[in-house]
Amino acid sequence: MKIIDIKRKTKTEKRYSKKMGELLTKVTYIKKRFLGLPIKTLHKYRETYYGEVKNCDDCVI
Repeated sequence: MKIIDIKRKTKTEKRYSKKMGELLTKVTYIKKRFLGLPIKTLHKYRETYYGEVKNCDDCVI
C-alpha cells in the first residue's frame, strides 16, 4: 500500500447551466489520498453529450 496515491472516480450528478438548464452528467473527480483517506480534490471535469471534456466551474449544482 502506497502512502500517497491519486485516484480517479466517476459518478453521476445533477448539474445546472444557463444554456441547457438542469442535466444529469458524469463528473470525474481526481483526488489525492494519504493512507487511503482523501486529502484534496486536484481536478474535477465532466464530459458533454458531444464528447467534449469541460471543467465543472461553469455549472452549478
